[in-house]
Amino acid sequence: MTKENSKGCRTKFFGNSVERSFRQALTPFEEFVHDEASSGLLLMACTVLAMVIANSGLLPLYESILHTQITIGSADYNISHSLHHWINDGLMALFFFTVGLEIKREILVGELADRKQAILPIAAAIGGMVVPALIYAVFNFGSDTIAGWGVPMATDIAFALGVLALLGKRIPRALIGFLLALAIVDDLGAVLVIAAFYTDQINMTALAFAGVAFALLILSNIAGIRRPLPYIVFGLLLWLGMLESGVHATLAGVLTALTVPANSLCKANPFVRRMRQLNGKFEAIQEDDKHIMQSGAQQKILQSMEDFVHCMESPLQRMEHKLHIWVSFLIIPIFALANAGIPIEISTLSATLSHPVTFGIMAGLIGGKLLGIFSFSWLVVKLGWSRLPQGVTMQQIAGVSLLAGIGFTMSIFIAGLAFDNEQYLLNAKTGILCASLAAGICGYIALLFSTKKVSEV
Repeated sequence: MTKENSKGCRTKFFGNSVERSFRQALTPFEEFVHDEASSGLLLMACTVLAMVIANSGLLPLYESILHTQITIGSADYNISHSLHHWINDGLMALFFFTVGLEIKREILVGELADRKQAILPIAAAIGGMVVPALIYAVFNFGSDTIAGWGVPMATDIAFALGVLALLGKRIPRALIGFLLALAIVDDLGAVLVIAAFYTDQINMTALAFAGVAFALLILSNIAGIRRPLPYIVFGLLLWLGMLESGVHATLAGVLTALTVPANSLCKANPFVRRMRQLNGKFEAIQEDDKHIMQSGAQQKILQSMEDFVHCMESPLQRMEHKLHIWVSFLIIPIFALANAGIPIEISTLSATLSHPVTFGIMAGLIGGKLLGIFSFSWLVVKLGWSRLPQGVTMQQIAGVSLLAGIGFTMSIFIAGLAFDNEQYLLNAKTGILCASLAAGICGYIALLFSTKKVSEV
């Protein structure tokens, strides 16, 4: 969707509230930020709840529930996993599907659509992945804990935006856009790392089955199919193939998302003209004392309006809009409840924090993210390859670099893939939670001071 088309669709006849909702469907930036910020606060609450449960008398019940076996299928063919496994490999596939939709949207029409504008967040994200991984490797080189190098690479956008929400209007819109673009590139990097480095032995038969399902998804796109059902069915088949192949099943979510059509079947000007005509016809036959269900003519007009809206709105927009709320307010909080329950032993806390896994993750998420994002951003601006967004300063980039050290969701996810050893996994989760807390507080303070002048304008 071009800027001209977007502006052409902002017509007054819809009324202010409807117009605002319609505009968000076309450019979902504000709605996305609001949902992510709100879900970030919910995520914090679920994390605290999981921690309280894990350090109370409810811990045995908590672990028993998570290890409950759930079997799906028939006697001849079935899949049986623990509830914890279904959450991390099943529900999180929907999270990755939404991430894939966001990545595709950002590349097509978002912060990453303009090549020169995209260089800054891409470079920042690369720095924010490479430097933390190297810092972790320094502390764990030559040890069997080196597998956790991918853990401090991730950024949790929901948590980060939750912190930004506490600062309100002090934060420039362009700075939020930079953080979103950075986090989306970061997510893409994490997906590639999972695919390339955290894959078990591969079952080629299952992988071939997944390949056929992916080919059917691509053919559905080429054929111009816009209804969600084929993408749901073939996406599920792709997920099943991935699950049995050894390649992590959640990657099926991203691959499915990349095949969802992003084009509109209607141009803005004809759409606006037709909607005005339908709106005029609707008003002409409106009777105040008559319920809409009693008017067959008005119902036909409303159906026509809906059909035209679906032509204007791409399947990608529609799916992202509908799924995002469920992912943000249900799936991610459930993931937090299932994975953030860390029993803390005060007597061994000092040893846990000084363990190479814990310390490497904390150093990577806090120091590595700050150093990597800030230095790479400074370098591309200094070289003239890109420029800072309007109204954004390098001090604010430093504040966002600290916030990017909140690695919660994806970091815990990668830690679960990296460590089979329960103690290493416990250390990793402890490091992630401590680093995320410290990064959130430090980022909040840094942005509080660096955005003071912005708030006074």
